[in-house]
Amino acid sequence: MNIKHVFFDLDHTLWDFMKKVASMFIFLITFSLCSQQEKINNYKYILVPEKFEFLKKSDQYQTSSLTKFLLAKKGFVVFLNTDKNIPEELFFNRCLALTAKLIDDSNLFMVKNRIELKDCHGTILYTSAMGKSKEKDFKKSYHEAIRNAYSSMDDLAYEFTPKKENTNTEVVTSLSEIVTLPIAPAMKEATPVQKDVIPSVQVETLYAQEIVNGFQLVNTTSAIIFDVFATKRKDVFIIKDKNGIMYQDKNIWVVEYYENEQLVVKQYRVKF
Repeated sequence: MNIKHVFFDLDHTLWDFMKKVASMFIFLITFSLCSQQEKINNYKYILVPEKFEFLKKSDQYQTSSLTKFLLAKKGFVVFLNTDKNIPEELFFNRCLALTAKLIDDSNLFMVKNRIELKDCHGTILYTSAMGKSKEKDFKKSYHEAIRNAYSSMDDLAYEFTPKKENTNTEVVTSLSEIVTLPIAPAMKEATPVQKDVIPSVQVETLYAQEIVNGFQLVNTTSAIIFDVFATKRKDVFIIKDKNGIMYQDKNIWVVEYYENEQLVVKQYRVKF
């Protein structure tokens, strides 16, 4: 066989293989993007942190306000995570919302930001391109960088599409569901208890000291455990500086908040 024909056949085979690999790669990327887009469309709400991690103050340089404004233009219903006027369904279940994170990669010469959308489990569903600015004024530079990052989100064609089926891990429709989720049916059958007693849990007592718009909760050593703010419901409070709430279940007050992207649930007796 002619050696030239051998190399030609090998080259042709390799080229066909590379085309198949490239086609499969493009298919996987397209499938992944479509899947992420579908998941994002299942979310009606976005929560924007009032203070991004890389900044020292709340809404410094109006970074949170601008991010909220721009994402609302996409069609999402957007709230700051400290807003008190959020819908009741979102108030009791923050997993109904995506969280918008502003990721900072700035240096001495340039402000660089990108926008990430995460679910309540910390999974990144969307990332914008990096927005950049060389403006010397910090407020102008952050605004330009955020707007540039937002401009790259044209591929995010958002249209809210409610899920056909919801699970208890993602959707909670009432306060009673929140309270009963952690209790296994077998435990309730094996260990009957009084309705106002939580089994196998040592419940600490806190004492409420009135402050503006709420209460300061301290323990027996006068250490401040939480500051809580009042809502329209007398049995529900917002916890200051935490992404969470405190609500009453009979004689027990239940505290729920996120710490390092993990849900923390605690129970207290509160003396008002």
